[in-house]
Amino acid sequence: MTYNKKTVEDIDVKGKRVLVRCDFNVPMKDGVITNDNRIVGALPTIKYLIENGARVILCSHMGRPKGEFKSEYSLAPVAKKLSEYLGKEVVMAKDVVGEDAKAKAAALEDGDVLMIENVRFHKEETDNDPAFAKELASMADIFVNDAFGTAHRAHASTAGVADYLPAVCGYLIKKEISIMGEALENPKRPFVAILGGAKVSDKIGVINNLIDKVDMLIIGGGMAYTFFKALGNDVGTSICEYDKVDLARELVAKAREKGVSFLLPVDNVVGREYKEDTPFMRIYSDSIPDGWMGLDIGKTTQELFAKSIIGAGTVIWNGPMGVSEWKNFAAGTEAVAEAVANSGAISIIGGGDSAAAVAKLGYSDRMTHVSTGGGASLEFLEGLELPGIACLQDK
Repeated sequence: MTYNKKTVEDIDVKGKRVLVRCDFNVPMKDGVITNDNRIVGALPTIKYLIENGARVILCSHMGRPKGEFKSEYSLAPVAKKLSEYLGKEVVMAKDVVGEDAKAKAAALEDGDVLMIENVRFHKEETDNDPAFAKELASMADIFVNDAFGTAHRAHASTAGVADYLPAVCGYLIKKEISIMGEALENPKRPFVAILGGAKVSDKIGVINNLIDKVDMLIIGGGMAYTFFKALGNDVGTSICEYDKVDLARELVAKAREKGVSFLLPVDNVVGREYKEDTPFMRIYSDSIPDGWMGLDIGKTTQELFAKSIIGAGTVIWNGPMGVSEWKNFAAGTEAVAEAVANSGAISIIGGGDSAAAVAKLGYSDRMTHVSTGGGASLEFLEGLELPGIACLQDK
């Protein structure tokens, strides 16, 4: 699925009221923002609009207030933080499509910025209710989607409003679709995909799509044990989707048929139970004993995977190699992150846990691209159409 969409630069914004869907779903503790990466990520689009005389109306969701007004999910702290970054006041509306938001939107001058409240204070947002989308759209002349993290959701503020306004993308979405699109359509080779995480079922579509494109597929994390089972190995009490074993066998056969190298862990770190302080040991993949579960890839596998990544032309990584939030089972994910950072390849980290691991280790700026959307990047890699992007005008 390749997209060639119009951006903010392809449309005249001067004097126009521009509704911008951002992803301001930032982590908060006691009313304080603990990580403002998503706010920083939205700045290029917002600054462009201000500099070109647009009247900017920002909208986003935060958390899951389930269609009710809940003050702990208010976007007011985001408006305050944004005001600091922009060096000008971001006016905060008390509601989403109520009197206050509409009055403040109508009063905007060129270069002004307004933030309306959390769109999920209305359940009509996630229902993609046309009447609600129309109300949102009525405040503006143009719609800009810059929230890649929610682009796989057909909600009122991500897709519905595009039925009523000319719709283009901001710089964040442009970057996501151009870098990931190029990697999938015209990769620098060898093209290596690393997939981890707990379940094969979450990644079936991705594996199927990538087998036709990559030179090497590396599998780690909990999903590896379903493949071990498919190859006739005992997996102890490791996570294993027994109903997906036949499918795993077919995927291995398909890779072989296409000449794709298919790497699975050769050794694992196994624990007695799914607990942070469980006793653990290293064991070869074909001899996991009864009563033990795989929780990370072992040292030999870390070296094997690292060796396979060095020298790649393009690397896409989505999903941790083990229970990476626990110190005893984080080494595999850390080794892969380091290898990707040192690979010299065009490196794309597909959001979620992989992005968190890379950030924690300080490697983010050594990657070509760290996706801002876990679920959205997975669906993009799967070749699915993302509603929040499909609704935008083509070039």
